Amino acid sequence: MSLFSQWQGMAEAQKTPQETQAFWDEYFGIETEAYKKILARKNDFFKGQLSELAGEFEMSSVVFAGFMDGINTSLVKKYDLEKLKENTDITLNVDFEKLYYNMLECKAKWLYTLSGWDDILSDHHRREIRDQWRQDKQAVSDKIGRNSLCPCGSGKKYKKCCGAGA
Repeated sequence: MSLFSQWQGMAEAQKTPQETQAFWDEYFGIETEAYKKILARKNDFFKGQLSELAGEFEMSSVVFAGFMDGINTSLVKKYDLEKLKENTDITLNVDFEKLYYNMLECKAKWLYTLSGWDDILSDHHRREIRDQWRQDKQAVSDKIGRNSLCPCGSGKKYKKCCGAGA
């Protein structure tokens, strides 16, 4: 069984709501500390075998595989999570703009508000990323309103032109 499959088993184990909450509270604390380290070393990638990096981040290899699931889409080079092994060479070369965007997407306020971001992305740049994230989430309708101008270019309202029989 892969490390990632073991992580999924841990995360999905049937537990009481209190046990589930305690599991995620503990993980989010570990995750927060890991991101603080990554943000502090913005230009110096973490490199090494998975087991070494897990130790550096004070996680078990299984929990680090779960951490990789969260950060994977923010890395310059993604990893096949099912193929992760203790001796897999890992480079945490983070695209910080993607990471910030993905933290917004996950609604991980405890991560996108870390003070370490101040040295990586300016307030203005973070605001631009937040604005882009909001724009990407807006629902867009292709529906033509009855009182809108007809798209055929006639200058008439849609209800009096192409939409008259609809």
